[in-house]
Amino acid sequence: MNEKQDIASNGGKKEETMMEKIVSLSKRRGFVFQGSDIYGGLAGTWDYGPLGVELKNNIKQLWWKRFVTDRMDMYGVDAAILMNARVWEASGHTGAGFADPMVEDIKTNKRYRVDHLLEENGIDPKGMTIEVMDATLKEKGIKSPEGNPLGAARQFNMMFETQTGATSGESGKVYLRPETAQGMFVNFKNIIDSMHPKLPFGLAQTGKAFRNEIAPRDFIFRSREFEQMEIEYFVKPTEWESHFTHWYEEMKRWMSDIGLDTNKVHELEVAKEDRAHYSSRTVDFEYEFPFGTKELYGIAYRTDFDLKNHAQHSTVDLSYFDEESKERFVPHVIEPTFGVERTFLAVLTSAYTEDEMNGEVRTYLKLAPSLAPYRACVSPLVKNKPELMKKAQEVFQALKKEIGNVTWDDNGNIGKRYRRQDEIGTPACVVIDFDTLGEKPELLDTVTVRDRDTGTQTRVPIAELTKVIKER
Repeated sequence: MNEKQDIASNGGKKEETMMEKIVSLSKRRGFVFQGSDIYGGLAGTWDYGPLGVELKNNIKQLWWKRFVTDRMDMYGVDAAILMNARVWEASGHTGAGFADPMVEDIKTNKRYRVDHLLEENGIDPKGMTIEVMDATLKEKGIKSPEGNPLGAARQFNMMFETQTGATSGESGKVYLRPETAQGMFVNFKNIIDSMHPKLPFGLAQTGKAFRNEIAPRDFIFRSREFEQMEIEYFVKPTEWESHFTHWYEEMKRWMSDIGLDTNKVHELEVAKEDRAHYSSRTVDFEYEFPFGTKELYGIAYRTDFDLKNHAQHSTVDLSYFDEESKERFVPHVIEPTFGVERTFLAVLTSAYTEDEMNGEVRTYLKLAPSLAPYRACVSPLVKNKPELMKKAQEVFQALKKEIGNVTWDDNGNIGKRYRRQDEIGTPACVVIDFDTLGEKPELLDTVTVRDRDTGTQTRVPIAELTKVIKER
């Protein structure tokens, strides 16, 4: 169906794409807003509203419980965002290894990612050097999106540079961290000395990272400020393959547990020429987002690259002494990496559902209950009856105390409340009606619990309500 047919079939209104629907819902229901919105926004930045914060926190808390709290071999850290500039020299981030290919529109001076321009013209840029990309642009006569000539392609370092203290110059130069990983590597010795862990063991961290993206795009998928959930798992050099397989399987289980459509998840063994400079093996997990199949997570075998480089640049011994074998060596590292925002977007995409209920099209988020911003919503059937309001408030306060993330809604009629809660993914709506008060004696102190996915309603004794909600 072409665009004209699409518009005609919808009464002259252009049909929204899936991505437009998700962006619209995110703003309308308080999940995600454009950063600095009242000032026209700032490209590549996003603010998270009340429901977005809850969903993000649920993702991070579930991740932390699964990969840190519930394991015996993991230690959490929270390293500083600002680090000594020499950290990034040792890790290779100040060189060409952490740069994107950039080209500039000669007339407007707007900058674009070369690989994006090639992809948009049907050319796969994987494996191309910057020189080959530049030659391909010229050979194919590719111009900027505005139709203007392009300058020479060059590498653009993505780190944000700033200054510490009151003086300027090289001595005060620092960077906003472009990844959380290095904070764990530079704390390796501190963990060894304070916690005395035995190999294998891992360090885990969640936190902000910053990259000066040339062309942030696709909503929250590619932005300049984002959060990572990362693990650096230290192993004996001869055992890396078995640990790589373990974490690879753990990542697959995680994706299933958070409700992602696993049919839309694809694995990519990254070719040597496309791997990061530190990696000897990388597997990417790609997801079918509405704008295309893109990287969601990655797992890399970083060898001893980071610890050796930091030992060399800092002159501090970062080896490990194995008490059992009496050997001293530099551990190798398996790194599973998870992006919070990309998880958030994949979860929304998987959960977004449209069906028909009571003769109307209904939109709802089929979120895993463990991730839903609210586990339940409590409502009085009508709000102009003091006795119903009082009882409903009693139920609400009890549930909130025992479950936590429970919301209250008495705005509009009960049908509108159901639709609103469906659209934000609340698994259960609890309604206090006149039967709760004993209009039908046999239903005294029971409530109606409505299921989000099916719309079915059941009567549940108030005394069993907490148990029923938790079981859901």
